[in-house]
Amino acid sequence: MKKIISLLAACALAVGLLAGCADASKPQSQSNAAMQRYTAAFYDVFDTVTTVIGYSDSQETFDAQVQALHDDLMEYHKLFDIYNEYDGMVNLATVNRTAAQDPVEVDPRIIAMLKEAKEQYKVTHGQTNIAMGSVLVLWHDARDAAVEGVGTPPDPDQLEQASAFTSIDDLVIDEEASTVYFADPNLRLDVGSCGKGYACEMTARNAEQRGLTSALISVGGNLRSIGTKPDGRFWTGGVENPWDPDAMGNTSKTLAAINLTNNAAMVTSGDYQRYFTDADGVRYHHLIDPDTLQPARHCNSVTVITSDSGLADCLSTGLFCMDPAEGLALVESLDNVEAFWCLIDGTTQQSSGFADHMVKN
Repeated sequence: MKKIISLLAACALAVGLLAGCADASKPQSQSNAAMQRYTAAFYDVFDTVTTVIGYSDSQETFDAQVQALHDDLMEYHKLFDIYNEYDGMVNLATVNRTAAQDPVEVDPRIIAMLKEAKEQYKVTHGQTNIAMGSVLVLWHDARDAAVEGVGTPPDPDQLEQASAFTSIDDLVIDEEASTVYFADPNLRLDVGSCGKGYACEMTARNAEQRGLTSALISVGGNLRSIGTKPDGRFWTGGVENPWDPDAMGNTSKTLAAINLTNNAAMVTSGDYQRYFTDADGVRYHHLIDPDTLQPARHCNSVTVITSDSGLADCLSTGLFCMDPAEGLALVESLDNVEAFWCLIDGTTQQSSGFADHMVKN
């Protein structure tokens, strides 16, 4: 299996995973004796580490499931890529390049993701906006230009000029014709706030249809559970401590361990992984506030638990860019959504039902 490797000794690579190998050797119930635990990882989709931990009746069966899961994610990776085009495929890079000229016919999976993103724009009061590409590309370029993590933020005037081309209403979707059109020739899409989570959700659903009944998928820390472990225990994830550099990837230093009930998702947006600093040591992370056009400064991380990884991804981005009080009110108004904030003053905030998902000691 190309680029897919056994990971029995490296479970901690997937950020937030607590379901690693700690209990791999524990005896299972007699009725589940045939189900064995396997782990695999690959590194070539969505520029991150994907880890799959699951139970299967054999290594061969598990490998086949992981290969199919990898192939699904690779397809979404290519479809949602805004920087590179691929032979024989119309993807979002193609859309960004040509959709202002004429409607572009695209794969229905792109249409479905864009429709979901437009809906979440409304839910998050505009804080999750895939039409922010003209602004976000300036921040992307600034991060790429940073030398050893030190760089210069984009010019404020350039950011202000780019913000004139970020109206979600200029993204015109024709579901029946499966086309995308830009009413503004300067519009540019960036689906970093939703693409990975949406792909994780769709891939998990496909895996379930192929017969995978017990697994935990982590796409760069976007967690999606499938079923439970054979003994009935839930899969678990962890809320990382954004204030302790030594805690990153260390499952013993998580702020909270979370039960992921049947087919649940957990996604964290934080300021501690993708960033650069300026010469004065000010950190500029990748989560840009649509109102200020600067990195959002309301909190250090937001973790969302819900039943859909795509929804969790969109919400975690939007909540990160909101005032925490406003964000809490939003979460409390939604069904089957809970959230946990690590605030910039070193305190935490959580929605009313979040504690119900925490592992009890």
